[in-house]
Amino acid sequence: MTTPSRSQSQSTYSQLQVEGDLGIGPLKSIEGYIICITGIHEEAQDEDIFDAFGGFGAIKNLHLNLDRRTGFAKGYALLEYETMKEAKEAIESMKGSEFLGKVINVDWAFKRPKRSY
Repeated sequence: MTTPSRSQSQSTYSQLQVEGDLGIGPLKSIEGYIICITGIHEEAQDEDIFDAFGGFGAIKNLHLNLDRRTGFAKGYALLEYETMKEAKEAIESMKGSEFLGKVINVDWAFKRPKRSY
């Protein structure tokens, strides 16, 4: 029995084509589209992020990681919206804006890699 080469297995399993999928742009997670917010003030709370980003759509999930030692935010958060439209609107509106006295950066958490062929 022969096993498929690495290039054969990658081409077989590496992607799933979706109708209308151009192979570029953000990747959808199981439940929605995840954006990454960086530059968050260390004293930010979940409620602050919900207040600032809730106007773009229903937030399905929020991860604001805290430092175990200090209890303060580590400076980034992952936020999930159900639709790409909601996530894209949040990115476009909040990228480079001021949040709790600090300028934040907002972008897709997961993007498709650029193809080299």
